Order: sequence, then C-alpha cells, then structure tokens
Amino acid sequence: MLRVLILGGTGDAAELSARVANISGVEAIASLAGRTREPSTPVGNFRIGGFGGVEGLASYLHQMQIDVLIDATHPFANQISWNAANAATIAGIPRLMMIRPTWEKEEEDIWIEVENIIDAAAALNNQAQRVFLTIGRQEISAFSHLQEMWFLMRMIDPPNPDVVLPPGIVLCAIGPFTLAKEREILSSYQIDTIVSKNSGGNATYAKIIAAREMGIKVVMVNRPPIPAGEQVPDVESAVNWLLRMYGD
Repeated sequence: MLRVLILGGTGDAAELSARVANISGVEAIASLAGRTREPSTPVGNFRIGGFGGVEGLASYLHQMQIDVLIDATHPFANQISWNAANAATIAGIPRLMMIRPTWEKEEEDIWIEVENIIDAAAALNNQAQRVFLTIGRQEISAFSHLQEMWFLMRMIDPPNPDVVLPPGIVLCAIGPFTLAKEREILSSYQIDTIVSKNSGGNATYAKIIAAREMGIKVVMVNRPPIPAGEQVPDVESAVNWLLRMYGD
C-alpha cells in the first residue's frame, strides 16, 4: 500500500484527493491548514491543522510512513511549500508540487504588478477611490491606514474582531464567482480598482475578465518564490505522475 500525503486547502487539492483515493493500492491523506473556519473536507482520510514547522512535518512523514508528498497548497501559501521541500528531503521521499498556471496579462488589461501586499497598498496612493479588495482576511490590516479610500473587502470568513480594517464593508463569499456577478459588483459599488493576488485558476478569474471589459485597474500581486522541484499544472497531470511512478 502506497501512502500519499496531500497538502491541500484549494478546490484543486480536494479534487486531487478524491481522485487519488480511488487509485487501487494507494492510501491518501489530505491535510488542511485550518485557515478557514468551516473548511470543505475532502473525500477520504484527512487532517486539519499545522505540523509545527519542518521538523514537525518530517516527524509526521516518518510516523505515518508516508511514501510520497504532494504539495497542492495555494500558490501564496509559500511557507508550507518550503517546509514541505525541506521535510521531504529529511524524510527521503519524493515530492511533487501541483501549481496552477498564473493569469497572464492581456492587451486590454490595466495591471499594476507588485511583489507583495505592502507594495499593493502603496500602489493605491493617489490611484484609487473605491477599491475591491480580494486578498482574503489574513493581510487585510495592511490597508487600514488608507482612510481616504473606500473598500469592498471580500473574503471567505469574517476577519478577527481585533483586526483593524480600512473604511468600507466586508463581503463574505466563496468562489467560484460568475462573470455576471462580478460585473454587477463592480458596477453597483462603483469600483475603480481591484487588488488581487495572481492565484491562477478559474474560480476567481471572472473579476479579471470583468475589469478588462470595464476598463478597471487591477493591482496584481505576483506570486512569491517557491522551492525547486518537480511540478505539474493540474489534477490530471498529478494523477498521471502518480500512476507513472507507482501505478501497476
């Protein structure tokens, strides 16, 4: 029996877990970070919570006799990806990263590309009045000093009570989002600028299409560096990799 640990937290990771769980001779364990308060639990075996850094993850790999580690975390969850790379090396097991492609800027797009959230907040100065903030709740306080602007802040869960927010309202919602709905939001809230991470995938891409159509600026946060290692772009490729490596 091949034991596979899938580090997840995305819809792609949940789909991968379901697919791997149906492969004969493979036992999959999906691990969720627990960032959302009511996560969608994947099919099959799963755990919720952190590992305690590199050493904790390496210890878990050893204790659970994991044979293969698949990193299917969010593109911006880079700390766990680095921990996974180091832990897999310590444990001496293969590691695969499933990384969906980035969104590519098209000719009609008005993007201001930045390297991190702090730079994204700085890019709004004298550039925006009504901002659609779509970066989740973890780093929302980086915009709290921008008191002269108004923010529509979309996230899965509401922020913690002690988090200082910029002026505006919080909209709790989970994707995928339709193009019609994104157009409606941009129009009804009179949005002139979107702040987004370049997450890739289809679940939240509609806002980028709507911004393109409506001539709205997008402050696009580029992805952080990731560790070296074998990569695939989607669920199908990850399943095929596993079958090639370990299938009958």
